[in-house]
Amino acid sequence: MELRCRCHGVSGSCELKTCWRTLPAFRQVGAFLKRKYEQSIQVSPRPRSRRLRRRNKVKRKVPLLKEDLVHLHRSPNFCLADWKAGVPGTSGRACNRTSHGPDGCRLLCCGRGYDTQLHITAERCHCKFHWCCYVTCRECEKRTELYTCK
Repeated sequence: MELRCRCHGVSGSCELKTCWRTLPAFRQVGAFLKRKYEQSIQVSPRPRSRRLRRRNKVKRKVPLLKEDLVHLHRSPNFCLADWKAGVPGTSGRACNRTSHGPDGCRLLCCGRGYDTQLHITAERCHCKFHWCCYVTCRECEKRTELYTCK
């Protein structure tokens, strides 16, 4: 939660101040959770104990904090198909060649590259309505490129 305040008064003077607690912007929450996920610690339960310990033997002396995000199992590699884990992989997925976001071919295809397919479809175009009762159209070719991950 964040503390937000607003001043009230003549021409912006802060004669009266109203404050309230509010949630941060969704983007800030997402960035915070992503940072926590990237810094998460793999742990293993200790037999006959309620405590968890770090999986990495080198860092076992460093105590776990309440704010730390912990996990028992490693996250699957979503780039490769793993049907036991229910991960279909990204091979064959459609991607956007010009995007730098999560739908872009560079990120979505995990560095494997992508295939380009040219689709040509016939569409009605340049339609014209003729008075009372009929429409004439031309048939145009529409070319679209489809990019799919290798």
